[in-house]
Amino acid sequence: MRLRSPWQPRLADGAGPPGERLAAALSQDILSGELAVGARLPAQRDLAWRLGIGLGTVTKAYALLERRGLLRSVRGSGSFVAATEARKGPLIDLSRNAPPSGVSERLLARTLAAVSRKLDADVFNTYPPVAGHARYRNEMARWFRRLGMEADPECLLLTGGAQHALAVALSTLCGPGGTLLVEAQTYPGVLTLARHMGLRVVGVAMDGEGMLPDALDWALHDLREEAGGIAVYLTPTMQNPTTGSMGRARREAILAICRARDAMLVEDDVYTLAPEAEFPSLASLAPERVVYINSLSKTLNPSLRVGGLVVPPALVARTENALHASGLMISPLGCVVMEQWVLDGTAEAIGTAIREEAARRRALAGAILGPAMRDARHVGYHVWLPLEAGRAAVLETAARALGILVTPPASTAAAPGTPEDDASCGVRLCLGAPAMDELETALRAISGLVENLEGGAPPPVLA
Repeated sequence: MRLRSPWQPRLADGAGPPGERLAAALSQDILSGELAVGARLPAQRDLAWRLGIGLGTVTKAYALLERRGLLRSVRGSGSFVAATEARKGPLIDLSRNAPPSGVSERLLARTLAAVSRKLDADVFNTYPPVAGHARYRNEMARWFRRLGMEADPECLLLTGGAQHALAVALSTLCGPGGTLLVEAQTYPGVLTLARHMGLRVVGVAMDGEGMLPDALDWALHDLREEAGGIAVYLTPTMQNPTTGSMGRARREAILAICRARDAMLVEDDVYTLAPEAEFPSLASLAPERVVYINSLSKTLNPSLRVGGLVVPPALVARTENALHASGLMISPLGCVVMEQWVLDGTAEAIGTAIREEAARRRALAGAILGPAMRDARHVGYHVWLPLEAGRAAVLETAARALGILVTPPASTAAAPGTPEDDASCGVRLCLGAPAMDELETALRAISGLVENLEGGAPPPVLA
């Protein structure tokens, strides 16, 4: 005799299709622990009759939950809760912060055909200057100008992407035994890089706009006797991971403190997609105080690993030495493609398409996540879910059990476990890389997890 299912059939609240509401109701009750691992689910035909919906609708809902790893079907026995089992299919990755795809095979073919007709063999047969060929530095400066950043090509050095530029900047400004000040929640890549380089990392308190000027002032005051170089790292527009943007007054306040304390600042501007007078680059406000970083990989295509590092004139020689030590040359082919796209207008077209797609994905996330997602002034490729540290960790673990990767909360925290970390903690979701249908599936699952956390339900039992 079969055991009766303990589940009381229901559809989740909302105006969605019955199948989605059924899947949401079951997900909520499984992940909250109301339905224990191994519990039998109602027979599909009986459930369809009791809810007044079609048998095919129930079948599709059960299949969706099985793909998510929440159910398992046993031939001849029925369906059972399987929250301890991992997703069997491919993971949906919301942890990689890449732009939406804006380059088709046809466009690539057309680009390669165009550059093949005007290749300069000398570019490929000789080492370029350390900072890159002048013609490519001029084109990168032209692209930066399109983003609102006026850069002197003589002070612009080409790098193998923004991460390479960041490594060169930290090597130049901090050196061995130096100190890097960052926001309490910051870009995971800068934390990994700084710790790899042996730098001391100091997290500075932040609010909705980013780093707090008074907190920075106190931190620099406390470090005044420290040996080694000191630098401040910021992403002032569409901050990674919290999506905050500094208004002009905050930017000027931060720069005033850096001047008073004689501190250099590294501006990571990879998420600026269009110029705005209200949000000028820090480098344009204080070119003598700021090292500016940008890259084509975030604004055009992740495979176009060509970045630019703009430094004050007094730092050009030192930065060239650091750049030479980290790599002898930037890919000539990448530079040729960059030049072609900037000159023929392709870069502008791709950039516009990416901005439109990013806005569409952000709108989808807002519609699904609602107030759980922090509202952002700018559109980018990630969103932020503010959560207390413990709940953020539970969300990451539960999402992984459903086959969804999110940015690990500990990876963005400058000082994990501190009160400052807990006050600003959360989970970053990257929207650019997944296919649209996978993104929607993942966001709906995460929305259910957040609702359970906010409702005080116990976390799911996970293996």
